[in-house]
Amino acid sequence: MAAMQADDVELKRLKWRAHHRGVKEADQMVGGFFDMHSASWGPEDRDLFTALLEEQDVDIMAWAIGTQPVPARYQGGLMQAMQRLDYLPFAR
Repeated sequence: MAAMQADDVELKRLKWRAHHRGVKEADQMVGGFFDMHSASWGPEDRDLFTALLEEQDVDIMAWAIGTQPVPARYQGGLMQAMQRLDYLPFAR
């Protein structure tokens, strides 16, 4: 039970950090990605996302939209999911 509560606290902290990047576009991209994918993450994905949150928003966004190469550390399933951009709200 204590481990589950710790996981809940960690997810709440990650959600807040994902949605409060400081730039509206980054909030939408990183926060939207978190909202769509975090429920399926295991500890390794959470750790990688936590590390990603330490990066500069302009870098994260550039990696996601493909204008800059993704560092080896972030290559893999998590970044591939981020690069799909299917979690972003688009005004219609």
